[in-house]
Order: sequence, then structure tokens, then C-alpha cells
Amino acid sequence: MRRKALFGTFIVSAALLSGCLDGAPRIDSIDPRIGNRGEVLTIKGTGFRDERGESRVLIAGTAPTASSYIEWSDTRITVRIPDFGESGLVYVSVDGKKSNPTLYTDRASVPQPVSTANVGVGPRAVSIDPPKAAVGASVTIAGLNFGAARENGAVLFAWDAEAAPSAPAAVRAPDSIEPSEIEFAYEQWSDREIRLRVPDGAVSGNLRVRTDRGTSDPLYFEVSDKPGAKTYKDKRTYVFTYSAEITAPQVSGPNTLYLWMPVPVSAPYQRNRQQLSRSVDPFVEGHRGAALFQFKDLTAGKQERVTLSYLVDSYAVETQIKASSIKREQQGPIRSAYTLATKLVPSDDKEIVKLAERLAGKERNPYLQARRIYDWLRTDAGIALETRTGGALEALTDKKADAYSAALLFCALVRARGIPAIPVAGYLVDRSRNSRRHWWAEFWIDGFGWIPVDPAFGAGAIPEGFGAGVDAKEYYFGNIDNQRIVFSRGQSDLSPMDPRGKTVARTRSYAFQTIWEESVGGLDAYSSLWNDIEVTGVY
Repeated sequence: MRRKALFGTFIVSAALLSGCLDGAPRIDSIDPRIGNRGEVLTIKGTGFRDERGESRVLIAGTAPTASSYIEWSDTRITVRIPDFGESGLVYVSVDGKKSNPTLYTDRASVPQPVSTANVGVGPRAVSIDPPKAAVGASVTIAGLNFGAARENGAVLFAWDAEAAPSAPAAVRAPDSIEPSEIEFAYEQWSDREIRLRVPDGAVSGNLRVRTDRGTSDPLYFEVSDKPGAKTYKDKRTYVFTYSAEITAPQVSGPNTLYLWMPVPVSAPYQRNRQQLSRSVDPFVEGHRGAALFQFKDLTAGKQERVTLSYLVDSYAVETQIKASSIKREQQGPIRSAYTLATKLVPSDDKEIVKLAERLAGKERNPYLQARRIYDWLRTDAGIALETRTGGALEALTDKKADAYSAALLFCALVRARGIPAIPVAGYLVDRSRNSRRHWWAEFWIDGFGWIPVDPAFGAGAIPEGFGAGVDAKEYYFGNIDNQRIVFSRGQSDLSPMDPRGKTVARTRSYAFQTIWEESVGGLDAYSSLWNDIEVTGVY
């Protein structure tokens, strides 16, 4: 006999997981913890206010109707459980401040014993150890039929975004997030065991294993010990097209040309990536953030063109950090990879190390060190809208920076303090479909995940028509708006296809990758034109 682990699928906003922040209401208990739809739920705690006003209760992401509330006082709420509700976390929102979450289970979703154990050939997740852990922590999933290697398999963690106040609660659907390759999440994958790290963006909820043979039944997993909260909100959908054109005026024999076309990333804040069309099928579908296209035996004067069209959903990100709760790890793949000095991010330069040390002073908290570096860049690095030349070192020497060099200098200074950081590249897009290249950064806090930073916007170097109408200097440390399409998070180190090939790199472009073009053989001369994106829809 086995129990079918089928709890009602639910998603919870990352903002809930921070616990009770200053001034927020607090839930002490709920009764019943396991109940039926339409039953009365009693919530006890503090800070609910004597009258409900615009305050509300959410049960597994569902808001009861106004007529469902029976009693509301500062310490006690009674409300009828929605008929279309399910298992999930309960919280109270008062004046926009959210309480700590408490788990409620719909009785209809409690696992029931079954008389047979038809295992089948699909993946079956039996247990996860530990059953709760922080972002970045290693967990092990035991089960059956995962496959000898991961190949196209993935572990799907719960993910959630804050719905707009006008959005009907009944239409909200559960969602999930896959671990990102940039976080080196997968440590081991075998037929009976998967070991991986909890990805950035994951929240408490149902976890599943997906393989080519199907998707497992869910296991509940709790994301714990977060030193703050992260919220994804204000979804905006973009449809866009971009292209590259190649012309070879002079050809002397057999030849090959390779193009690495960046593709928009999948991230906790950029989701639902869909390729709508492409003019040419790629030679390699996807490798380190790029699609590889091959053109053999180009003829003189003939033009070749690759056109790609995509749709992505972009979310604003807002974070709240309790700096005193940060626990810094000493080792880990993210720390090892993203504190290294590179040509793009020269964090071992003597002047950068010296400046980073001076800015940090006696502060040892990584979050507060990053804030000091951001504030210095914002006020003293000479950041302006005008395009500069060079990268991090030139910006430091000249005390003149733009968005590109400011993002790289932030990463270099933060890495010099042993804090993982990556530059981010992409486009800004306004509601009029105007777009322009832009660069910013993210840094990593153990147990929490990636935190966005835009030094240029924080310094007020905001192009006309862009920006979120907020206090820029405060908002753009820890938060980011939804006016962005992202092509790179960190640099992609690509390898030539042929040892005889001549490679071309492009700087200050919409992606950080080491190779964009490679020519082989009798391609004596050619020209390339990489067109910026054309945004055809904003929704």
C-alpha cells in the first residue's frame, strides 16, 4: 500500500516568506488547520486593526468575497473558506503589509490510501531530504524512474507572482520554476536519486520531477530561513523581433560562417519564453544562452539573414532584506564562479581591491557592503546617459561611467569583497515600444538569492520615457522595474567551432558572450549587421 502524495497545488508569494516584518500583522494560529470549503476559519493574532476596511485574508492565493467575513477585530478574524479554494498558505494583509504565513489544508486533498501500487514508467518522487531548506541549499530527492542522466529532465519548484488587485482570484493558476544553469543547481542525477540546490525564485509549495517519460506526483517542499522577501509583480508581456545580416563580397573557396545569436534568458523575473518564428533553423538549438547558426559555402555578393521572434513575460522585482538575518556561507559553486576576476569584471585589480576595501570599511555584512558600493557609484562615479568608452577600469580611472561600465564596476567592486555578482545585459522598453540597450547587475546573498541593482538608474541616468516613477536612488538597489528584456545574466564563454576559425567578439551589445561570429576557410571578406530588437507588442 502506498499513499498518493497529492496535496492541493498552490503557490505562495515570495513576499510571505520573510516572516512578520516591522509593523506587519502577525498570525498566531488558525482553526481548523484541515477544513472543508465553505467552513468557517478562525484566525488569531495581532495587528489586524479593529475594522477590516481594505484589509483582506488570502487562502492559497484566493481572497474571500466581502460577504464571507463574519468577524474582524485586532486579534481575531472569522471568515468563510471559499468554495473554490484549496490547500495553501493563509496570510492577512493590512494596509499593504503582509503577515507571516500559516499552512491550511483542504480536507479533500489529504492523501488517501490506495489498494494498488501501479508504479508505471513515469518518474515517481517519494521523498525529499531535508523537507525544508533555504535558497541555495542542497536537497536530495529519492524516488524511481528519473532516468540515468538528466538530459531534458528538470525539477520544478513552486513559484508565484503577486496578482494585480483587479485580477480574479479564481483564475490564478499554479506555476513553477526550473533551476537555472547559472546557479549550478544540479549536483547529481540518477534513476533513483537527484541531488540539487534550491533555486532562486522558489517558494514553498509542490515540487515535481519532469522527465521525457512524464511528470511525477507532487511533494510538498518548504523554502525556509530566508532573510527577507522577494516579490514578482506587474507582469508585462513583450513581443519582439531581431536579426543579423551577413554579406560576403569576396570568397576564394569553400567556407563556413557561424553566428551565435543570443536568445532571451529564462529567469524568475522573465518567464514564459516562447519562440514565435525563425527564418533559419539553427545548427545547434541552444548553447550557453545562444542559438548557433551555420552557413556553408557563402557566395560572393549574396546576403544571408537570420531573424528571430520571441515573446516573454517580464516582472518587476521588489525585495525586502533583514540584513541582521543574513548567514554567509564560506563555500559553494556560486561563490566560486562569481567572485572570480575576469577580463570583463577585473575584481583583482589593485585599485579596485583598494577602493572596495575602503568603501566597505569595518562593515562585514555582504548586503550592507554592496549597498555602500552602490551608493558610491551613484554619487561619485560620474555616471551619465552619454555613452563612454571602455569598461570597469576606465570608469574607475576617469571617474566617468555609463550604464555599461557602471554595471561592470559594481560587479568588480562587489566581487573584490567576496560577494558573488553578475552583470546583466538586455534592453529597456517603454509602452510606446521604444527600446535601447541597457546594462545592470545582480549580486547573490546566501539563503535569499539574486538581488538586482541598477547603478545608472540609481544615479538618475534614466532615458526619457523610462523608469518606474519611484525614488530612483532607493528603488534601484534591491528592486528592478518590468521595462526590461534580458539576454544575458553573466558572461557566456563560448568556444570556437574550428581551431582554424577567425572569431569576432562584440562589446557593449545586448548580450555578454565571448564569440558572436566565426569564419572558416575561403571567406576572405564579409560584413555583418546586427540589428537591435524591434518591439512589435507590449501587453
